[in-house]
Amino acid sequence: MISVILLGTGNVSTHLLNAFNSADNVRITQVYGRNESALKRIAKDIPYTRNLEDLKKADVYILAISDDQISTVANHIQANSGLVVHTSGTQPITALKNHIRRGIFYPLQTFSSGAKIDFSKIPICIEATSEKDYELLEKLAKTISKNAYRLDSEKRKKLHLAAVFVNNFSNHLYHLGEEICLANDLPFEILYPLIEETALKIQTTRPIDAQTGPARRNDQHTINQQLKQLTGVPLELYSLFTASIKKNYE
Repeated sequence: MISVILLGTGNVSTHLLNAFNSADNVRITQVYGRNESALKRIAKDIPYTRNLEDLKKADVYILAISDDQISTVANHIQANSGLVVHTSGTQPITALKNHIRRGIFYPLQTFSSGAKIDFSKIPICIEATSEKDYELLEKLAKTISKNAYRLDSEKRKKLHLAAVFVNNFSNHLYHLGEEICLANDLPFEILYPLIEETALKIQTTRPIDAQTGPARRNDQHTINQQLKQLTGVPLELYSLFTASIKKNYE
């Protein structure tokens, strides 16, 4: 049985808590947070504290907190012989430099409040300073996920950068597409099957081979017609993406 203390009351911590609660061989010993009401909401029947000095002993301490607080909180943890890890995609393992046993437990997914998450499909990127701790984190990861990847801090930063493109930027494009629909009295859900097919296609076909559309065909007539319909930021992004796609297929 792996004992875990979760630090944080945000979306990542909440989803991890729910996943571990449903897992075999993991026990959430305690939850730490600064917000009393948030602690009561997510901890429920699990002991919780607002004081870092009152943390119990555990095998793993998971800091699921904002990036700018990781070092500060970590410096106040007396983990004894426990392994201290954070869940950030961008912060290096050295953010926990005051701890001899330190590591990373980064679930690569977008987490929203209230959304149902199937953790078994989420890749968990791990890093540690010893083989023993790598094995512990792999064991912990595999209690909730089918996929655990050993990645050092530099590779994880690059992975996070790629994730910004495929998730954050694409979601912004969904927003702009919805705005175009709303401005023209069109239901956005008409685009759902297209969005789904695009996401499914790139699981079996490289994105560069799956590209379609007027820029891919170099259909300048359609491009010019669509540019006339746009103003502001969508116009700038349309031109930027069109130029980038055309350059790929010159």
